[in-house]
Amino acid sequence: MNKHEMYIKMLLSSLLRRRSRMMVALLAVAIGAAVLLGMTTISYDIPRQMGREFRSYGANMLFVAAGGGAMMSLNDVDRAVALLPQGNLVGVTPYRYRPVRSNMQPYTAVGTRFDQVKKTSPWWNVSGAWPGSGNEILIGSDVAEFTRLGPGGTISLSGRNSEGARFSREMTVSGIVRTGGLEDGFLFMDLSTMEDLAGDAGTAEVAEVSVAANATDLSALVALIRDRVPTIAPQLVKRVTQSEASVLSRLQALVALVTLIVLVLTMICVATTMMTVVMERRKEIGLKKALGAENRSIVAEFLGEGICLGLLGGLLGVAFGWFFAWTISVNVFGRAIAFNIFLVPATLLVSVVVTGVACLIPVRRAIDVDPALVLRGE
Repeated sequence: MNKHEMYIKMLLSSLLRRRSRMMVALLAVAIGAAVLLGMTTISYDIPRQMGREFRSYGANMLFVAAGGGAMMSLNDVDRAVALLPQGNLVGVTPYRYRPVRSNMQPYTAVGTRFDQVKKTSPWWNVSGAWPGSGNEILIGSDVAEFTRLGPGGTISLSGRNSEGARFSREMTVSGIVRTGGLEDGFLFMDLSTMEDLAGDAGTAEVAEVSVAANATDLSALVALIRDRVPTIAPQLVKRVTQSEASVLSRLQALVALVTLIVLVLTMICVATTMMTVVMERRKEIGLKKALGAENRSIVAEFLGEGICLGLLGGLLGVAFGWFFAWTISVNVFGRAIAFNIFLVPATLLVSVVVTGVACLIPVRRAIDVDPALVLRGE
């Protein structure tokens, strides 16, 4: 039996002889590793998951005509949208506004695409149904209260198109929208219907864009669109992007703080266990030193035990940590989490480092053992 085999046999024998104490330390390391991998995975995936959740609060980018123009081409909007990461694109909603009258009362009619409104403004509360044909209209709650109209009612609209010619049309109210904002005072129709009434097909005043990305990426996308599509002036909705960045940074800071606290507690638990082991083995250590064992061999033995605990606890923690992260992601965000294979060796390394650092004080106590005093029973 060579010295390496003898060293491994000594480590295994020491660990097995004190199974109950080592199980406590092993469990502490496993919990620390599980929290480390789980929290790191969640922290890494939080921007992607929360970015999708934040899209329910509205668009985070606006397209308007460059140079102070009133209208922009929808073809230019499509060119700008093509520059966005399609996998992160939630929706693009163009809006076109036109003054109209109904029973001599002035209103603002808005042409849009309702399939995209549902994506970029999911917080719209619609009573009744969304318009399903070109002759149906969605009215704001303030308009409905003033006109005493409800779903199924009719409303006559009149106005002038882009060439100055008059138009009029009777439309059916399909539903009532309530947002608590300006939308409550508008009349919404399909964009194609607006084009039939007002002319200037293929244009819009503004387009709301909802894309899952952080503030830095959004700023880069804005610069790219300005460079590639000079007729479009993209703008960030700072109220949304700044709030999103603030919440994400605080969440990640909280995750980092919790992980650090758990690792410190793991280190304390391992250090306490190893200190108890040193106290129990004082006579054994003293006998070894009396027989000529060097301090480095005693240090290697205790550090070897700590490293074994770190590796075994890290392996258990990786399995439990992945299950922990997956459970939180599914239950909180409703989506499966992406597994980062590179976190596995990082978790094992941190587990070994934590247990190694935790063993430093017990090892120092071990090498300070005076064999003469210990063997005399003092």
